[in-house]
Amino acid sequence: MEGWSPSEENIIYRVLVSLIPPYGHAFLPELCNPGEMPERNFCIRVELVCTCKTEQPVGGMLCFIHHEEEEQRRNLGPSLLQTVCTGSYLDVQKTACRFHQLVKACWLVLPHSRRWRLTMLPCDRSCKFKMARAEEEIIIEIMLGVQQGDSDIFMSSQASEALFTPSTTWTLSCAVAEAKFFERRARRAPDGSFHLRCLQLCARVLVGTCFSEYALKTVVMHLLNTTPLSGWHRTHFLLRLDDIMRYLRHCLEEKRLDHFFFGNEKIPEVVLPPALQRAEPFNLFQHLAQDPDAQAQAMREFTDMQDRLTRMLANDN
Repeated sequence: MEGWSPSEENIIYRVLVSLIPPYGHAFLPELCNPGEMPERNFCIRVELVCTCKTEQPVGGMLCFIHHEEEEQRRNLGPSLLQTVCTGSYLDVQKTACRFHQLVKACWLVLPHSRRWRLTMLPCDRSCKFKMARAEEEIIIEIMLGVQQGDSDIFMSSQASEALFTPSTTWTLSCAVAEAKFFERRARRAPDGSFHLRCLQLCARVLVGTCFSEYALKTVVMHLLNTTPLSGWHRTHFLLRLDDIMRYLRHCLEEKRLDHFFFGNEKIPEVVLPPALQRAEPFNLFQHLAQDPDAQAQAMREFTDMQDRLTRMLANDN
């Protein structure tokens, strides 16, 4: 989903797998809290769809609505509503568990199974596993998502920021849109572009601070959208690092960092749902605006972070 990592060690490769409803079913997203702004939490209602007048797939499946009992007698197995739903809603944990079982079953017939050992790792809302051979290890986490229309935005299995996320709650994910944005910018950038290197270096100095990697990535996306791509050549490395730190400092002073996609209509590389384009900008630093002590701490940690970055650059030279 993302083409960068704050560390070259202990990397977790995260993949978003798009879920599509099987034949005879439909996914109908609903807001968990109607009127909530921004719209970030969804429930996905699963409905049976009449297929009597549609072209039948190979095998001649019958309509689930009008021939449900007959379908089950034909040993087609339990329906989606019975296996991965709670009530009529797609359940994140049940779906992740089912995916977990499928990965284990498929692994046995893959050629990789002869050279790598597979260890499934505990995780409620995703499918996480480790592949190992000799002294080499790879950790992969498969996140699940349902696409919003034809856009690059998904409702994902990732937990929300709340202390508790119900198993039927799917959260808004811009990961695919972000990856697409970085990929398209990199494709248009001249040889020697280093924006991902900037992300890695800055993320290393975030460790132990109150700043999230996502806030840093948001800053870089804003700058990528406003700075000519020629300015991201390696010869301008120090200038762009300075821009990133200045931008972050300004956001801290103003107690405002706008989410890159909410209300942003100037991103030709990605497809956003109309509701997201029209949405009011979402402030990632809202908590600083509400808590002066948190802002004061963030300013102190920013100063420490600047000092660490300076020392890191000095040591590299």
